[in-house]
Amino acid sequence: MAKSNSHKSLVIVESPAKARTINKYLGPDFEVKASMGHVRDLPSKGINVDIENGFEPTYEVMPGKKRTVTGLQAAAKKCDKLLLATDLDREGEAIAWHLAQILGVPEERVYRVIFNAITKSTIRQAFAEPGRLDMDKVMAQQARRILDRIVGYQISPLLWKKVAGGLSAGRVQSVAVKIIVDKEREIRAFEPEEYWLIPAVFTTDLQSSYGQDWLDFIGADAEGNKARSVAEQGKWLLKHNAFKAELCKVGDEKFKASNEEQAHRLYDALKQAQFKIADVDTKESVSQPSAPFITSTLQQAAANRLGFTAKRSMAIAQQLYEGIDLGSMGSLGLITYMRTDSTHLSGEAVSDARNHVSAHFGPEYLPGKARVYASKKTAQQAHEAIRPTDVDLTPQDIRSFLSDEQFKLYDLIWRRFMACQMTPAKWNVTTLNILADTSIGPCSYRTTGRTLEFDGFSKVWSISSSEQRLPPVKAGQELAVVDVRAEQHFTKPPARYTEAGLVKALEKEGIGRPSTYAAIISTIQDRRYVEQREKKFFATDLGEVVTDKLEEYFPRIMDIAFTRYMEEQLDKIEEQHVGWLGVLKDFYGPFKESLETAQKEMKHAKAEVTPSEYECPECDRQMYYRFGKNGRFLSCSGYPECKFASPCDKDGKMVEEKLSEHKCPACDKPMVHKTGRFGPFLGCSDYPQCKTTLRLDKQGNPVAPKPPAEPTGLKCYKCKDGELLIRQSKRGPFLGCSRFPKCRTIVSIKELDHLRQLQADGQWPPQTTEQADEILGRKKKKKPVAAKK
Repeated sequence: MAKSNSHKSLVIVESPAKARTINKYLGPDFEVKASMGHVRDLPSKGINVDIENGFEPTYEVMPGKKRTVTGLQAAAKKCDKLLLATDLDREGEAIAWHLAQILGVPEERVYRVIFNAITKSTIRQAFAEPGRLDMDKVMAQQARRILDRIVGYQISPLLWKKVAGGLSAGRVQSVAVKIIVDKEREIRAFEPEEYWLIPAVFTTDLQSSYGQDWLDFIGADAEGNKARSVAEQGKWLLKHNAFKAELCKVGDEKFKASNEEQAHRLYDALKQAQFKIADVDTKESVSQPSAPFITSTLQQAAANRLGFTAKRSMAIAQQLYEGIDLGSMGSLGLITYMRTDSTHLSGEAVSDARNHVSAHFGPEYLPGKARVYASKKTAQQAHEAIRPTDVDLTPQDIRSFLSDEQFKLYDLIWRRFMACQMTPAKWNVTTLNILADTSIGPCSYRTTGRTLEFDGFSKVWSISSSEQRLPPVKAGQELAVVDVRAEQHFTKPPARYTEAGLVKALEKEGIGRPSTYAAIISTIQDRRYVEQREKKFFATDLGEVVTDKLEEYFPRIMDIAFTRYMEEQLDKIEEQHVGWLGVLKDFYGPFKESLETAQKEMKHAKAEVTPSEYECPECDRQMYYRFGKNGRFLSCSGYPECKFASPCDKDGKMVEEKLSEHKCPACDKPMVHKTGRFGPFLGCSDYPQCKTTLRLDKQGNPVAPKPPAEPTGLKCYKCKDGELLIRQSKRGPFLGCSRFPKCRTIVSIKELDHLRQLQADGQWPPQTTEQADEILGRKKKKKPVAAKK
């Protein structure tokens, strides 16, 4: 007789991959199932938070999850214990609580299992000591969810009315957009300042003349490429006993030249001067290894070193955490939990790392005592940093089991962890002061070079250095000039944020939490508030307009300090038992007042105009900046009498429409190049009289317009008012209703002749949808019912 499953313990995790890995470590008394993430949430339609009655949320099973929940409920009825083993952060705790609420298992039989790595020993230990749900953590997550729902569902409709349809606001995302908008305006307001440098190249070889060789070398390489890299230049200089130096002092004053006249007066005096080493100063310096990864630093390193987006890094890290099939070794979680802001390491992990360093690199790479890294005050010390679960599983050893991306990220995590428990790298830093007596007095050049004396942790974690290597020199030694020149420079505006830079800024300002950075960055791009070009973030016109509206009417929501304060309050709900209702009430009072004011006073973005420096080329009246569906543009102040309008670039400069070589297929007038919401296209030069447009392909060539839909004379069976037309798609022709998008009826083109015959016989269109489905062969077959045994 088969053994009954009635006494099995039911284990629920989020993903099938995690379930498969854990299932191998637990015995036959456990059944492991996956919830596929969240199973219950606030419904997407409506706010579903009763603000007047204690912010009571209304939850429901998420669309597409009813079958999953039904299966879990059936399994829960047969279990002896319910063990909720979802992730150890707030989201994981909330998923566990929602599962406990909907599965109906008595509270005394519901347990919480948490672990930060999926290995045999960790899993067995965690399941041997299950705990209970942490309701403070659940309420912190619920408070965040309600806050975000209130902001999103009460501000977004306002933006639809006052800016453009379909827009949305987010409590944290809107502040992230503000950070990028502020940077954009800082760059726009920047005014470059001129300055001059007089760099020189010296050599200790007094017998040779390298001036022309150096100029030829930096002028072009063998393939004709102009720019020589720093590394290439360093090799040439080292080979010729040469080095670069910068003019730092003229007499007793610090060198400074702000125009060409000042610079060339000094240059004329220097180009004929004799130079010698005034003094040589050599010191030892050390470079300490960085702390092991937390979520934010992993995202930054993966962006800088691997070119991964934050979203991609987290997805790959999730795979490494949940388990990789290592052949005969079975499935194993390769890294600890990847959503953490703690640099804490367990004693066992540190011991394993030190043993590996000693055995594979030698005692000189092992510090006298283990390194301990301090976490931020807000970090949860119960969590660990991101590290490999087994340091002896080196990236190369398991390379064949990993995809290219998995290998790269695991290699990064493994190396960072090993480096954090290794000795410092040691350098010899030499500073040279070079002196010349000139017609305008003594002039001093200065340069620094660094050589690696002991690699230490850099043996596993590479350090990039642009500092040059200097030839052997001594005080009083004469030098020959290879090159000296006066160079004009201008101060540069602040750099735009890269993805790594934005993550760093969010972390520094306390905006969101490490687990949310990837979602924030993805959301603000999806909403078209910012865009990424050449791996840098640019604020769009839409992003600037929305930011201005929100800053004017919701200053607290857009205040970075207040957003940081709210994050701290959410942390206090979890860690200090602060009441979640009090946090929501303190937030909602001022927010409601701002909302009411905005609803009364906020002007529509399209009604606001800003004067420009341009005059209308058609009527000579002043042009205004206006905001439209495609962003900012220039429009004549005489509108609607004069309808001239022109696009403008990011700096507000008028973009002159360039004529193309193509003629309008409708009126034969020239087509002009334009840029719209979906990129460049061709529009008729006779707009608005002729509104013909042509899409452009990736090569900039016009794409022929789709042929017009062909009438068939067949009535639509659903709406009865429309006609079925022959339309074209990527998959070929099909029949679609002429009233699209109000009526979305679609019929296979294969039915065309059949339906024409039926209509001629008076049998089309049928009276009901069911009859039409039967005619079209769409009648659903009933599933056979299994016979009862």
